[in-house]
Amino acid sequence: MLQLKEVTKKFGTHTAVDQLSLEIPEREMYGFLGGNGAGKTTTFRMILGLLDKTSGDISWEGKAVNYEKSHLIGYLPEERGLYPKLTVKDQLTYLARLRGMGKTEAIKELKSWLDRFQVPEYLNKKVEELSKGNQQKIQFISAVIHKPKLLILDEPFSGLDPVNVEMLKEAVVDLKEQGTSIVFSSHRMEHVEELCEHLCILHKGKQVVQGSLREIKRSFGKKNLSVYADFSVDFLSNFPGVTKYKSVMEGCELQIENEAVSQGIFTAIQGKGFVRKFELEEPSLNDIFIAKVGASYE
Repeated sequence: MLQLKEVTKKFGTHTAVDQLSLEIPEREMYGFLGGNGAGKTTTFRMILGLLDKTSGDISWEGKAVNYEKSHLIGYLPEERGLYPKLTVKDQLTYLARLRGMGKTEAIKELKSWLDRFQVPEYLNKKVEELSKGNQQKIQFISAVIHKPKLLILDEPFSGLDPVNVEMLKEAVVDLKEQGTSIVFSSHRMEHVEELCEHLCILHKGKQVVQGSLREIKRSFGKKNLSVYADFSVDFLSNFPGVTKYKSVMEGCELQIENEAVSQGIFTAIQGKGFVRKFELEEPSLNDIFIAKVGASYE
């Protein structure tokens, strides 16, 4: 388990991370959410030992994270950093050998990943000859080629088209199922919601939400209700217990205080005409994020 206890990082008078405490379970994907400047990347760099923390403790499997553990950790930084003039083979073989792999083993593993990502022909191409999306695939392979036990991904899906996003998501899920603990940040709420059981939302260095996604949704209280009908439902905008109202072509989408409000709405629309959809759902992670930090989110 990766543990952070009251971790703080200051740059002069600016506090980038403020008293952050969390536990990241083993063999699981843990999501980090937050806007630019929230402190996600700074937290990752402290976990990796690339930045010294101002105060607090960081431990993995009960011990400090240091260079001796580098062969057990993979890191995909948000700022991609491949050598453009080197071939994919030379570059990733070099990086794999830094992680303790032999040359033959590294090339075998690299070829396997290139086949999986459907780009076997890139083995001897220079990085500068690849598109940005394919460069990102190569950068991802560089983070996982040595089969790390802990993998940190900083915005792994940014800049990828939908097909490649799905390809990388499948690879990440497979790594988790093989026993890798994964921490990743994203601006895309749906990715975190789909992949993570636990998460932390950071805002200006402070954790504003943390824990199990299921419990976070349950404790938020509010529900989403979709009402699609062949008659006007505008009157629901002023219905007691409705906190948000959005008119759509088919009817309306509401945020309500609790499940009981939905029963009142159901009664109110009976007998008015044909109802094509009446669906009550848990709040989305996007709803929760906006409620917690939306007023000052940029």
